[in-house]
Amino acid sequence: MNGDIETVGVVGCGLMGSGIAQTAAAAGYPTTVREIDEEALEKGLGSIEKSLEKAVEREKMSADDRDATLGRLEGTVDLEPLAECDLVIEAIVEDLDAKQDLYGTLDEICPEETIFASNTSSLTITEMAQATDRADRFLGLHFFNPVPVMKLVEVVRSGSTSDEAFEAAESFAKSLGKVPIECRDTSGFIVNRLLVPYMLDAIRAYQNGVGSIEDIDAGMELGTNHPMGPFTLADYVGVDTTYKIAEIMFEEYKEPRYAAPPLLRRMAQAGYHGRKTGRGFYDYSGDEPEVTDFVKTFGKG
Repeated sequence: MNGDIETVGVVGCGLMGSGIAQTAAAAGYPTTVREIDEEALEKGLGSIEKSLEKAVEREKMSADDRDATLGRLEGTVDLEPLAECDLVIEAIVEDLDAKQDLYGTLDEICPEETIFASNTSSLTITEMAQATDRADRFLGLHFFNPVPVMKLVEVVRSGSTSDEAFEAAESFAKSLGKVPIECRDTSGFIVNRLLVPYMLDAIRAYQNGVGSIEDIDAGMELGTNHPMGPFTLADYVGVDTTYKIAEIMFEEYKEPRYAAPPLLRRMAQAGYHGRKTGRGFYDYSGDEPEVTDFVKTFGKG
């Protein structure tokens, strides 16, 4: 384990938060994960147990290591237990007001030496740190889904982040078996600044009649060796999440390539959010995914 960070707190036990908590606990860190209510907490902890069980079934982890990982996890619906943590990682909704409200409360609860890190994918660290008196110990730790599998972590420093806090966070990421890369505090950082325009361009290409959803996906999979096409990826990330990130980045840069195409906006409004709702660009209710009728109405030809 990293010598500067011995205990970890995670706020949010959804898709990303549960993955971060699982990864930290598996790496040997006593980890406290907080959710807003008991129902959400039980769901998140349940997903961690299922993930660990699958790892045992696939012989990626021993039963003893699974039990040890679970033994290092503690769930709570209160924020006060996070005061015992050396590092608190936030993984809640991608909304600046919600994050600032959380950090304002945490700033009062946690000792001044506690490092705050956000798993944000598009908001800036400087904006969030304004809610605290510890801008020097505030940074970004952007993990990728699924967290236990994906190797990359973007470590984001603002102009106020101290070398000490950055180095501790970078060492922490390495101790999880991840590969950290240093990012400047710009919306989208490195990966999403390049990835989001690609996904939005794919939607525009479909709307302009360049190709079908299936053919564009197949083209990018087979022609560029991507593990999945842009529409399958959007469904996996979440159509609503992709839309929210695009809106935040467009507000930051005011560049047309970050503007959400009409189809993406309508899908987010209509509840076609991807795999988590069972339908997005594809409908997942059958044996094989099929393009939804809602999406077909936006295509040409």
